[in-house]
This record gives sequence, structure tokens and C-alpha cells, in this order.
Amino acid sequence: MRRIAALPFEMYRQGYEYYWKTHAHPGANFKYTTSSLLDLMRCDATHLIEVIDKPLLMIAGSKADSLYMSEDAFPKASGTQDKELFKIEGATHIETYWVPKYVDVAMYKLTTFYAKTL
Repeated sequence: MRRIAALPFEMYRQGYEYYWKTHAHPGANFKYTTSSLLDLMRCDATHLIEVIDKPLLMIAGSKADSLYMSEDAFPKASGTQDKELFKIEGATHIETYWVPKYVDVAMYKLTTFYAKTL
């Protein structure tokens, strides 16, 4: 745990706590295989994002280490005009999964956005 606590990235520290300590699946070992890590590193989530032609809501924590990914992907989603990048104020990446006040904000936004656009 000391090595995790020393990491400079909040997402990894909170990810360890969430995925390993508080919300771990009983069958999980919290280890990547070499092949799955390589696949993850090669993955480009924005490949073909421009073909999305339905309403698109992207949600990210305003303090998320991963926020830059959503900000980079958003303008690439050029196939729809019904799109929004919504930032949950004060939330980190992992906190958007389970902290009630952030989950409530996300659920409200999902409900209102898709009620309006679908």
C-alpha cells in the first residue's frame, strides 16, 4: 500500500482503494496480464467516434486525472449536434463511480439530457 500511496496520480490511489479494497469482485486478482495491458495501451477510444450520430453525453469529474481524454474526444464526435461534455464539479474519476453526491449529479444529468434528446 505504501507504493500506491506514493503515486502522484489520484486516479491510481483511488482506483486501488475502489477496485481492490472496497468494491473488489471476489474473483478479481487486481493484476493485468501482459496481453491485456498491451491492448489497453493500444486502445484508441476515439477511433471512429465521428460516426456516432445519436445524442451523446460525456460525463467527467472536474478534478479527474482523465478529464483531458474527454476534452480531447468531445470535438472529435462530429457526427452529432446533440452532444454535451458535462463536468461534475469537484469529482475525481473514481469518485464519479460511487460517491453518492457525485452519482446523484450524474444520474440527474443523464435523466434530463436523454429525456430532452431521445
